[in-house]
Amino acid sequence: MSDRIQKMVMQLPDLKSVTKVWDTAERSLTKGDAAFVADLGIALANRYGSSAAEVWQYRSVFDHLLRLLATTPGQEHVEQALRLVSVAEPTKRKLARYAASLLAAGQTPENLTAVFAGGSSRAGASEELRMCLVHELVLRGVTVGEMPEIEGWATSPHWRHHPLAWLPLELSAIEETPPLPSYSVGGSSYSMPYGSQDGPGVPLGDVTHVPWATETTAAAFSEAAAAAVVNWAEESNGRSESGTYDLAEPVEAGGLPDLLLTLGLECLNGVGPRKRLALSSCRPEHAWRMLFAAASAGGAYNNGEYGAYGRLAAWRSLAALSGEFLEAPLGEVERNALACDWYSFGAATKWFERVAWDIGLVSVAPGARRLAVLAATDTD
Repeated sequence: MSDRIQKMVMQLPDLKSVTKVWDTAERSLTKGDAAFVADLGIALANRYGSSAAEVWQYRSVFDHLLRLLATTPGQEHVEQALRLVSVAEPTKRKLARYAASLLAAGQTPENLTAVFAGGSSRAGASEELRMCLVHELVLRGVTVGEMPEIEGWATSPHWRHHPLAWLPLELSAIEETPPLPSYSVGGSSYSMPYGSQDGPGVPLGDVTHVPWATETTAAAFSEAAAAAVVNWAEESNGRSESGTYDLAEPVEAGGLPDLLLTLGLECLNGVGPRKRLALSSCRPEHAWRMLFAAASAGGAYNNGEYGAYGRLAAWRSLAALSGEFLEAPLGEVERNALACDWYSFGAATKWFERVAWDIGLVSVAPGARRLAVLAATDTD
C-alpha cells in the first residue's frame, strides 16, 4: 500500500464529505491509472470491511470506486474491478450479484469474455460472480450461444447443480424486455412497473352467482409464490399474502371481483362502496415484469436480488401462481403460465401502503376452476 493510499484510508472516518476522495479516484482513472482506484478500494476493504455498517464513508467510497471501474468501458477496468471485488466479496453480502449487474450494464460483452476464458480476469472472478454475470448478460439480450468463451463456461458440468442453472441461456417469450437499472458513477435509475395495467378492465356485468371456493394453500406454494417479494419483508418494511383456491364451478371474468371478496384475504379487508377493488386483465408478460422488478430492484429500503437471482425469483413466483414449482422445467412453467388468465388488482385498504410498491396478481387456471393470488406491499 502506498503512503498516499494509507493516509486516505486512515483519514476516511473523520471526513464529513467524501467528494474529494471521489474526485481523486476519477482523476486517476482519467489519467489511465485504474490500478490506483482498485488499490484504494482494496485497502478500504481490508481496513473497514468487517465494520462497514459503522463507517458510512467507507460504504460511500467503496461503492463509488466499484461503479467507477465497472461502468467505465475497457477490459483493464474490468480486470481492476474484479481485483477489487475478489478482496471484498467474502465480507459483503450480494457483492458478486451487484458487481455482475454493474459489469453487464457498463461493459461490452467482448470486454467480459476474459472473465470466462481465463487469464488475469478469470483469476479475479469468483464462480458466483461468473454465474450471475451470465444471466445479467442474458437479461440484456446478449446471445450467449454466439460467444464461445461464455457459452463454454456456462454449459460446463460444474454449472449443472447451481440454482441459476434452471434458467435458460436466452430470454423466453414471457420475459420480453426485462425492466433493468441504468447505472452511472453517481447512481442508478429504475422504472418500476407496479400499478400499471396493460389490458382491458374486467367487465362487471350483472353477475348474480359466485362459485364456492375452497382454500387449498400449501406451505410450499406460499414460499414459492412469495419468492419475488420476500426481500421486501426481510430487508424492508414489506409484507405479502398468497393463496390457492379450488372452485366448485368455473368462474366468469365478471365474477372475479365478487369472488375475491369472499376469500377472506387480509389485503382486501375493508373493500366496499368507498374503498373499491380495482381489477384488470393483464398479460403473463406483465405479471412476470412486476415480479422481476420486485425481486431484482427490491423495495423501499433495500436493493433486491439484482438481475440473475431476480430472474430466478420471478420465475419461482410465476411457476407457483400458474400451478407449477421449481422442479418443473422452465419451458413447462412458461406453457402453463401462458395458458392461465392473469389479472392485476389493488384496493385502497389499510393493508396496501399505496406509496410505490404495491402488487396484486391473480391467475385463473385453464378451465377456470383454480385460482391463485399474490399480494405484496412495502413502504418507506
